[in-house]
Amino acid sequence: MIHATNTTIWIGATFLLVVLAIGGCASPSHSKKDAPLLPPKNANSLAAQLIVEGNQLFAERQWTVAIEKYQEAVQAQPELAEAHYNLGLTLYRKGPVAAARPHFIEAANLAPGHPVIWNAPPFRKYGNVKSETDNELQDGHYGHQH
Repeated sequence: MIHATNTTIWIGATFLLVVLAIGGCASPSHSKKDAPLLPPKNANSLAAQLIVEGNQLFAERQWTVAIEKYQEAVQAQPELAEAHYNLGLTLYRKGPVAAARPHFIEAANLAPGHPVIWNAPPFRKYGNVKSETDNELQDGHYGHQH
């Protein structure tokens, strides 16, 4: 009887962990990792407006028009990390992915240690900026062959 009880507890605990793991992946906080950033307080009014418009288009999955808004935001305020990050994120989603890389790098350079920019899954893919430049191969692959 003790053996059956331990097995039942083990199965119940395993089930609970699986449910929590699945629920954690579907939670809103998980999906926000790949969400565009809001304009910061230091954004000029035009850049802020363009970022907000781009974010709405991003939410609607209108990648091409969102890219245009973020490009305009970058032109309106080139030193705004959030504009570069959002542009990179949208290019990463729509493609070409290679076009996203410089904007992720610029965002990271403009906002050292920014937790979203530096920890976002699309940015982590590119790794260390210096090592990526050193490892780029003729065919556009980074540090590996297919």
